[in-house]
Amino acid sequence: MPAPDATYASPAAEKAWADHAILDFFYGHLPPAPRRMPMRELISTVLSHRTTHADEELAYDRMLAAYGDWPGVLAAPTAELAHAIRTTRWPDTQAPRIQEILRRIQTETGGAFDLDFLAEWPVDRGMAWLTDMPGIGLKTASLVLLFNYHKPVLPVDAHVHRVAQRVGFLGPKVSVEKAHSVLLALLPADGETLFNFHKHNYWHGQQICFFLKPNCPRCPLKGFCNYYQEHYGAATAEALAATPSQWDPAAWGKLPH
Repeated sequence: MPAPDATYASPAAEKAWADHAILDFFYGHLPPAPRRMPMRELISTVLSHRTTHADEELAYDRMLAAYGDWPGVLAAPTAELAHAIRTTRWPDTQAPRIQEILRRIQTETGGAFDLDFLAEWPVDRGMAWLTDMPGIGLKTASLVLLFNYHKPVLPVDAHVHRVAQRVGFLGPKVSVEKAHSVLLALLPADGETLFNFHKHNYWHGQQICFFLKPNCPRCPLKGFCNYYQEHYGAATAEALAATPSQWDPAAWGKLPH
């Protein structure tokens, strides 16, 4: 694999753009298509906090199976709703949160359970409205605005945060919360670019840049990654040449949702 333009000493913006360009090729460019309808994206992401994807899906499906639709979920006894979503991490906390979120959406829309008004709102207004609700932080709000409405925001989870710090375009003391604005300032305000940056770095943290024992030999970012340089020294021409150029699903498995 050819060496990237960025080096270990490159400024943060150059590293961030090199990261995007290389991972965009490595994992394949994605059209900015929603993975789920807006209401499902919002409520499922609330349910996902500290919960596995499988348990989040099970909680969501049980909730809708039990109450049929959003008016049914809103009208449900809160203790019963908590039981329905018991596979989430904190069902007794999440149940009243979900009902309060539904109340606010219903109030904003005049009775409907629909988020499409966010498409017309400026980013700042949409972020402020979403994050004012219980259980919705910057990551959840950014996911809804980016995935469903292609707004120029950047969700940052633990995987994206870890990759950015190890490569070296995010400072070691920058929190996940603060990273949303810091990383956004390094990249173009373009929804499609930000969507791909998020998805690719999320996958990279899951599949290669593990919390423990990252798979550095497979990593296409080694030519400018601070973590690689600190642990292995500067990448040699031979190491770069031996790096896979693209993700191989047949050999390594299908990428997650």
